[in-house]
Amino acid sequence: MHKKHNQIITNWDDAYENGAYIENASTFPPLWNQQAAGFRQKMGERASLDVAYGSKPRQQLDLFQPKGEAKGLLVFVHGGYWKAFDKSAWSHLAQGAVAQGWAVAIPSYTLAPEARIAEITQEIGAAIMHAASLIGGPIHLAGHSAGGHLVTRMLCSNGTLSTHKATQERIKKVVSISGVHDLRPLLKTRMNNILQLDEAEAITESPALQQPNHLAEVICLVGENERPEFIRQSELLANIWAGLGLETNLLIADGKHHFDVIETLATAEV
Repeated sequence: MHKKHNQIITNWDDAYENGAYIENASTFPPLWNQQAAGFRQKMGERASLDVAYGSKPRQQLDLFQPKGEAKGLLVFVHGGYWKAFDKSAWSHLAQGAVAQGWAVAIPSYTLAPEARIAEITQEIGAAIMHAASLIGGPIHLAGHSAGGHLVTRMLCSNGTLSTHKATQERIKKVVSISGVHDLRPLLKTRMNNILQLDEAEAITESPALQQPNHLAEVICLVGENERPEFIRQSELLANIWAGLGLETNLLIADGKHHFDVIETLATAEV
């Protein structure tokens, strides 16, 4: 008999604390900004920056186009626990898909506490629909951390795109990188002072607790060296949604942690 033991979590702030467990964590954001700015400059006229998808200041996306007609659209949604970062730090993650002939949209969105997570979900749906109106063909979604949550929300029967079938049906693949798919543990963290989640919203906004209404391929990618809670969150969605009829894959990236697992996007197959 083989016994698998899940450690009881008593410190939820520590369970979701990434930087303290990553060597030289503070060097990553400046590096991302530098790489992103370099990629935008390299793209030149094939980069359309600050494209509005709504009327609020942060409802903008950057669109990077390949040479020639695009094979389809990849939308990448950034993380930061719904309360940090914007699109400008992640432009370089588009280079792998652009090199393969895909257009890539990277949206910003209103951050907590100015927006609740349910409102952010609505904004990402609007960003995807606007990008889809600009680029034809299949749509792939990818998101990191909070962004992994936001892209998997797009497949839920109570999601923003559930009433926009023409766009949703174009979604063929969703990649959640280190995603958070059950939000209820966040109720026990200090960050909830900013997120302002209550139990009802945590349930409604948790992909793992919702019924998917579109059968796209779902990939849950997580780093081998991430906090155990992020590995559990990825295992959770891949397990539950497989039981609801989706093709799901759990990929654990050797030697990667929460801040460098996203590097695979810059060169990965779309």
